Amino acid sequence: MSITKNQFRIATIVAALVGAFIAPGQAKSKGGGEHTSRGVQLAEQKQYDAAIAEFTKAIEAAPKDPRTYTNRGTAYRASGKLQEAIADFSKAIELSPDDEMAYRERGFTESVQNQFDAALADLDKAVQLKPDDGFAYKFRGFAEIGLNQWDKAIADFSTAIQKNPDDAQNYERRAFASRGMKQYAPAIADYTLILQKDPNNAEILTKRGYTYSLMAEYEKAIPDYEAALKIKSDDYDTVQRLQYARGMLAAKNAPPVTATPTPTPAGPGLFTPLNIGIAIIVILIIAAVVRAVTRGKPEVTSSRIR
Repeated sequence: MSITKNQFRIATIVAALVGAFIAPGQAKSKGGGEHTSRGVQLAEQKQYDAAIAEFTKAIEAAPKDPRTYTNRGTAYRASGKLQEAIADFSKAIELSPDDEMAYRERGFTESVQNQFDAALADLDKAVQLKPDDGFAYKFRGFAEIGLNQWDKAIADFSTAIQKNPDDAQNYERRAFASRGMKQYAPAIADYTLILQKDPNNAEILTKRGYTYSLMAEYEKAIPDYEAALKIKSDDYDTVQRLQYARGMLAAKNAPPVTATPTPTPAGPGLFTPLNIGIAIIVILIIAAVVRAVTRGKPEVTSSRIR
């Protein structure tokens, strides 16, 4: 099973918008500190345009500080301005070639733009510069999924989970990569781990149900779909998948069809018109032969006196 680039783009953009925030501890700069702190606060409140304005003021105050560009680039990406984000991350790398965070964030943004090869190069560099950064492994896993490198993605998400065990997205993406390799049991295990902490996650219920369907375990898929629809009743895709699973389960449990024997047609009777005609001809032939044999012979008479 493969994922289209459009599907991957949607998944990663959602992750960028929802998960992007700038920790205050990462926002220290040599100048414009007040603007940086204010920008961080606004970014955490998802007021990205206002945050960008503050980070721009911080850049004006400290144009040689790479972190101010990284902060603004992150805010640009969260607001959907991807080209501007790439430009800021590139500027940060220009100012500080060993800035792991700038490589990491540029690589992630490249994945959002479906530039998976470029993303992989940046994220390899980020992992090299800071092997303890779980987010670098996570973002590299995104790029590897985009390139259908399922086994590498599984390994990176596993590392990311070791470093950030509370990040549910690591488990969800690892499950997706496992499905890509048709390793359904590990995918089920990851979805189940997420549901243990978030049992009302309709999306994960649907994904686990779909994985059960891929395993032809429709009796397990159906309860997951039904639970998902109780939470989100207007999900038409889940409705369709539930109908499919029910139909397949009914077909799976249907009794075998017994073939009805075809009656053997009765043979023709003895007294058919053809047989009667043949018999008459035989009798006539016999009579003719007898007549020919006895023609011209004296008639035998009795010697008794009558």
